[in-house]
Amino acid sequence: MIIVGLTGGIGSGKTYVSQYFKKLGIPVYYADDEAKKLMNNNNEVIEKITKLFGNKAYINNELNRKHIADIVFNDKSKLEKLNSIVHPAVKKHFSDWVKSTDSGTPYVIKEAAILFESKTNTDCKYTIAVSAPTELRIERTIKRDNTDRNSILNRISKQLTDKERNQMADFIIFTDSNNVEEQVNYIHKKIME
Repeated sequence: MIIVGLTGGIGSGKTYVSQYFKKLGIPVYYADDEAKKLMNNNNEVIEKITKLFGNKAYINNELNRKHIADIVFNDKSKLEKLNSIVHPAVKKHFSDWVKSTDSGTPYVIKEAAILFESKTNTDCKYTIAVSAPTELRIERTIKRDNTDRNSILNRISKQLTDKERNQMADFIIFTDSNNVEEQVNYIHKKIME
């Protein structure tokens, strides 16, 4: 099974792009969503996160995302420790998901915001970077997350730049244009060759 990584910074349009791949019949694994589920439902992960961040890490058996974000986006070592808990769990979950996916599928998409940072791009035959101007990303994220500009800029500063991501990717999709579907179709054809 061919694995294609799809990545991009916050508000770049990863989910939007992945919807086009789904229309083509390509299964999409949303690593960030699955990570959130694992942080709320996997007892081993919950135990390790609680040990790392204390009793405030969970409220009413739900991950206290704001509390965790406030810590990790201001303390790189805590972010690295959190990633060392979550990434192996997501990797195993993804591997199980791939095994359960229809073997007639030509490839699967693994959508992950930190594909390159987590080094999971090494599991992919191809990688796709989703790119958009910073102001558009900020505007989209404010609308989507009902958050403020400074919080978004802080998160953007912790991620790779579009330029860095684009240099590492096999393909780039620009979501500030009207032809996103055409870009997806072109990449789909290239992968199918």
